[in-house]
Amino acid sequence: MTYHSHYRRKPAGLGPTHALAVAVASAPIVAAASDDAITLAPLQVAADSLFSRTESDVVQPVNVLEGDALERRREGSLGEMLDGLPGISNADFGPGVGRPVIRGLQGSRVTVLEDGMRTSDVSGEGVDHVVANDPLRARYVEYLRGPATLLYGSGAAGGVVNVVTGRFSPAIGERVSGSVQGSFGENGNDRRGSGRLDIPVGESFALRGDFNVRHTDDFDIRGFQTTDGRIRRGTLVNSDVETESYSLTGMWSGQAGYLGIGYSRYDTEYGLPEPFDATTGSDGSDDFERIFAEYDRFDLRGELYDPLPGLTSARLNLAYTEFSQDEVEFEFDRTPGGGRFDETEVEAVFSQDELDGRLELAHEAMFGMTGVVGIDFNNKDFVAEAPEEDDEFFIRPVKTRSTALFSVQDRPTNFGALQFGARLERVRARPEAVRDPLVSSVERNGESIAFQRDPGTQTFTAFSAAIGAVVETGPEHHIRASLTRAERAPSTEQLYAFGRHSAADTFEVGDPDLRKETYLNLELGFERHTGARRYDITAFFNRVDDFIVFQSVPDEEGNPLRVDGEGNPDPDGEQLVFNDQADVDFYGLELGVEQDLAFAGVPVRLRGAGDIVYGRFRSGGDLPRLTPPRLGVGMDTTYRELDLSVDYRRVFKQTRTGIAESRTAGYNQVGFDLGWRPHQVPGLRAFIRGRNLTNADGRRHQSFFRDSAPIIGRSFTAGVRYDFGR
Repeated sequence: MTYHSHYRRKPAGLGPTHALAVAVASAPIVAAASDDAITLAPLQVAADSLFSRTESDVVQPVNVLEGDALERRREGSLGEMLDGLPGISNADFGPGVGRPVIRGLQGSRVTVLEDGMRTSDVSGEGVDHVVANDPLRARYVEYLRGPATLLYGSGAAGGVVNVVTGRFSPAIGERVSGSVQGSFGENGNDRRGSGRLDIPVGESFALRGDFNVRHTDDFDIRGFQTTDGRIRRGTLVNSDVETESYSLTGMWSGQAGYLGIGYSRYDTEYGLPEPFDATTGSDGSDDFERIFAEYDRFDLRGELYDPLPGLTSARLNLAYTEFSQDEVEFEFDRTPGGGRFDETEVEAVFSQDELDGRLELAHEAMFGMTGVVGIDFNNKDFVAEAPEEDDEFFIRPVKTRSTALFSVQDRPTNFGALQFGARLERVRARPEAVRDPLVSSVERNGESIAFQRDPGTQTFTAFSAAIGAVVETGPEHHIRASLTRAERAPSTEQLYAFGRHSAADTFEVGDPDLRKETYLNLELGFERHTGARRYDITAFFNRVDDFIVFQSVPDEEGNPLRVDGEGNPDPDGEQLVFNDQADVDFYGLELGVEQDLAFAGVPVRLRGAGDIVYGRFRSGGDLPRLTPPRLGVGMDTTYRELDLSVDYRRVFKQTRTGIAESRTAGYNQVGFDLGWRPHQVPGLRAFIRGRNLTNADGRRHQSFFRDSAPIIGRSFTAGVRYDFGR
């Protein structure tokens, strides 16, 4: 649906030393109608490392999704929740997987954070892998578009999404508070529940906990699951999801600073809706894939106020995560008249132990500039195995360590503000040697590509720098301009993949000789954040040298070439994809507008939003899997105890396609949200919402799996939420 945004100042007590901000840049595309929604209070953002910034200090575009707008978007995956926001779309792999795509970039180029620290998973090493972040836990979500490597390194070349849970807020309440919520969606029997509890123990310590659960069945769709019409009509087979998460946190806060220690657990099981039908056809077999993923995470967050002369704050964040993921194949015998379950096979086991650390020092004004300097450290131990083969899987074990120094500085001017930043990062990837690989070589256009048994340690030195400005053209208008040069090291998958990845339906070939990517991003924005009419126009141009393309290989008919487990052509095998490098350009436009009206004392807010992104090889031709142009309109209103939002969004057809890639048709999405807040019960909100009311049959062009998984059909969800102790 179209973006709903409700900007509010953070509660007193978070303070400027807790709120870290590049700055809030983009005007809200759609705001929830409420009595106080017309005047937008300055909002401080927690995702990055410039202390005490508001939307008047904008340099790079940051948006915050919170409040009722967040509740309306609280979907089962992070990509699905953010889909439709300006510049962001969802590259799903069925309802269990939703990966954010920011301005045409996805996977390991988009960094997902939880409370400002990296979410540890293997979502960057396979298109079928879940982003291990439960949207039900979010208090609010920040997203930064454009190259953000100055603060978060090589993995943030596309942008940053920060899910803020509130677990480490230094604000200690005076009484027990929390919330409970439950909902039921008729499509897929989607059951969700969540609870949160904050218990103050004295004036300076709080104990916090939360629990979230989601269980579904297979979802309904319109038409056939596959584009060729072979597989089940009306049902997205093997699309059910089960997810549970919980956390426990102890938080101490005093005049000198704060210290928080927390543990969190995440557990999910989901199916990949591949072409599957065990009950039709002749003798033979068929199978489907299911993913089982979990992690245990330990966090330490601490900050000292005014620790030394010249420093206003020193912050240390540490996160250690043990993540594991099993990919299991369920095999069936197909016999005339019906099918029966045969056996399961664990095809792949992924595990990753990750230590993420960050030290930030905010200083007083020096030479007219205030800002932050910091050290960023990350150490990952990645292993992928094929138990049935008793050998390494398609990606060899790799130990990756990155260390970075960064600084971002701000200088006020008589016309607005200037911002400067730089980051120097050292990335070392140490792969294990493989003596007996599963596949020794694969052919491409008659050329044999050999597996490198021992590529040795790869080291990348990435330097990034940026300059930006905000020009105040009046009390209501700003012009924002920024120029960023950023470098990105290749990911583990891009370097070392070589073999069959059945769950993703791919045979992937990496290249240990890949070079780092270099981004030169120019951005210009014009916005108005106050008054009855607000708007934001942002244009960007991103020139990338040595961009790594996940490239399919065409067969004789121009379709993606498929191969068997040994790399030989096989029409029933997996799609052959290579990690190539080429010089490319991305450019696009994002637009949002709002107009506040009133009819007979009833407030009405009209909204509009749209975006478009292009990606082209400089040698000619379009990049694959680009988000189609999108345009949406909506309306919000409140009347007594009721609030109503109605949305329409058009996703246009995508005719700009890459090699061995087909076009996708356009489709419409219509939805509504109706809420009831009884005055007799403060904190209670009952709601009902509808999605895809026209039951459209749409396919997301940016998804690698679009030919096998269309969007979910018409759905209605009803639920209730109760906040207490506030």
